[in-house]
Amino acid sequence: MKQQLVRVLTLGAFVAFSAPAWSGDAAAGKAKSAVCAACHGANGIATIATYPSLAGQNKAYLVSAMKAYKNKQRTGGMAAVMQAQAAGLSDADIENLAEYYSSMK
Repeated sequence: MKQQLVRVLTLGAFVAFSAPAWSGDAAAGKAKSAVCAACHGANGIATIATYPSLAGQNKAYLVSAMKAYKNKQRTGGMAAVMQAQAAGLSDADIENLAEYYSSMK
């Protein structure tokens, strides 16, 4: 019984600490996305072939990518432009933008 309780508590702790602290607000992300539209399209579908479409992209990927640009861990291509754009984003902004774009179909 005690061993089962330890397993349940351990699993519960894992779930509690592995869940994102901020779920994101799609409406706030949409409000913040105007600058993104210049390259990634107003509806998240890029009209320029060299820029990725963001609509429907995996949220965790978007968060990871934006944080990597912000921390200057991504280089090459248009990284300098993205680094400058991401530099002014808070963690909440990043979560909100990721929520907005990932919720698009």
